[in-house]
Amino acid sequence: MSQLKIGALLSYGTIFLTNVIGIVLTPFIVRGLGDSEYGLYTLIGAFIGTMAVLDLGLNNTIVRYVAKYRAEEDKVGEANFLATTMYIYGVITFILLAIGIGIYFNLEKIFGDALSLVELYKAKVMFMILLFNIAVTIPGNAFEAICNGYEHFVYPKKMRMIRYLIRSAAVVGLLYLKGGAIGLVVIDTIMNLTIIGSNGYYVIKKLNVHFKLSSFNKKLIKEIFTYSFWIFLMGLVYQFQWRTGQFILGIKTDTVTVAIFAIGVLLGTYYATFATTITNLLIPKAMKLVVANASGLEITEMATKIGRVILILLYLLLGGFVVFGKEFVVLWVGETYVNSWVIAVLIMVTLTNSLTLSFMTSILKAKNLYKFKSVIYILFVALGLGLGYFLIDRFQEIGMMLGLCVGVLTSQIVLNVYFVKVLDFKIWKFYKDTFLKGSLFLMVFVLLGFYLNIFFQNYNWPTFILKAAIFSILYVFANYFFVFNNYEKQLTNKALNKIIALKNIIK
Repeated sequence: MSQLKIGALLSYGTIFLTNVIGIVLTPFIVRGLGDSEYGLYTLIGAFIGTMAVLDLGLNNTIVRYVAKYRAEEDKVGEANFLATTMYIYGVITFILLAIGIGIYFNLEKIFGDALSLVELYKAKVMFMILLFNIAVTIPGNAFEAICNGYEHFVYPKKMRMIRYLIRSAAVVGLLYLKGGAIGLVVIDTIMNLTIIGSNGYYVIKKLNVHFKLSSFNKKLIKEIFTYSFWIFLMGLVYQFQWRTGQFILGIKTDTVTVAIFAIGVLLGTYYATFATTITNLLIPKAMKLVVANASGLEITEMATKIGRVILILLYLLLGGFVVFGKEFVVLWVGETYVNSWVIAVLIMVTLTNSLTLSFMTSILKAKNLYKFKSVIYILFVALGLGLGYFLIDRFQEIGMMLGLCVGVLTSQIVLNVYFVKVLDFKIWKFYKDTFLKGSLFLMVFVLLGFYLNIFFQNYNWPTFILKAAIFSILYVFANYFFVFNNYEKQLTNKALNKIIALKNIIK
């Protein structure tokens, strides 16, 4: 099996592993640290994490240019390019440390009203450890990017999976020994340094990659920043969407509120990750349309084909979470986090449209129109953050998320208009063929779910699993016979045949 196929399998395995570990480990961490310290841990993590965007999208640039130099068999050009990026990383790291040290000496002014003296002490210690962590991680991630440029996907993906497993065991051990948030930060830092060192050894010794500055090419630097800028901008949007909300809550409220918000964001992120994984499986076939200079109608038909599959799966998760999510959150992390369910539902509802239309984002990238989406998103997400800031006083963490959701939804409306005007996208045909029938079925099954909640009123894991299983089985069967078209039935039948074949092999 090729590096590409094994790498793809490991990518999906990593996503599955991180989601499962996250769901299993999160309540253990929350209970081990306590609500307040967990909130502090997520607050400082989110605060320092916003600085990660200073990598300026260089990792994506490294993948592209290393692949280009390899195709041209230009080892000198590759070595010069990589040396140039390391100098750029050096400047970025210096700026990062300067900003970080400046923030460190002002943490009391930033969080003084929200944190106690003990929490401020812990916040400062965690901040410095994480600042060192990210200062090493930003340039260190270049090694994995080089592996990807060389199409050596397996080693870094395998190391990442091993990292998650070892980290999980270390976290369990730490909390068993009554360790705290500072200990978790130390574990994360040690794991990052180990992985970076391992990837660096692989790149230099196994791939025989060199870093040598033979000429300081201003044109090359301009190309690097031109390519990476729009990727950086979307990275900035991502940070604005989630981490900055936690940061603002940390200033205006307390650590428990931050923790409630963080858990809701975590669940919403799992929802988005699931959809992205499905999209990545279907996109390569669809991209042929762009190469063939497809018409607006052809693009719409392919977007509909992919969007229907994504939406059917998303509606299963969304419907189930709307009905049973509150019970899940209470069983999972406790009644303190009930509002995390509301936050997660808001994220899921808000992202469903854009996730279903994710094929159109690939079209924008292929046609070099991605910068429009970057500008629109950063503008409206920033406005959403501003709105959320004012809503915090009345609605706390839910107000912060409401503001963000308004910003994201507005950006999606503008983007839809752009699809119609520039790409000749048949938006009404897309929504009629994708959302209409599925949405009606979703409403029916949400009502069914509420009936199941009335019928099974015990709050425990066996009852929750039984209700979720009944809901899921009925949803899949009803959709198969009344919503699925021939293509979707073929996909389902192929998946079932593979499962049956695997079962026979195991026997």
